[in-house]
Amino acid sequence: QVQLVESGGGLVQAGGSLRLSCVASGDTTNFPGTGWFRQAPGKEREFVAGISWGGAYEKYGDSVKGRFTVSRDNARDTVYLQMNSLEGEDTAVYHCATGPAAMYYTTDPRAYAYWGQGTRVTVSS
Repeated sequence: QVQLVESGGGLVQAGGSLRLSCVASGDTTNFPGTGWFRQAPGKEREFVAGISWGGAYEKYGDSVKGRFTVSRDNARDTVYLQMNSLEGEDTAVYHCATGPAAMYYTTDPRAYAYWGQGTRVTVSS
């Protein structure tokens, strides 16, 4: 049984930073990638970033390129999302996700089998 737990969300002023964490339990070693998604009220779930299992490859959504960085520490079963220069449009619930069909470049949420419960990020302007 794979479980993902996100943490690190909160309230931050525009221009500020947050680092989200996603801790996995269960066997994820055969899963090729992990993704971060976000969902704002009334909007569809949006791909934010993806990282390969070994950490060598990354992909970012256009709206966060140059501001967000995804990384991982497999010794701690943790994937991180460093978010800098936060904007009001970044306000959303952020989820990490993974699965056997999830590559680091997979932007379709339907390809991800396992999801965390999400952590809320609110950016005040």
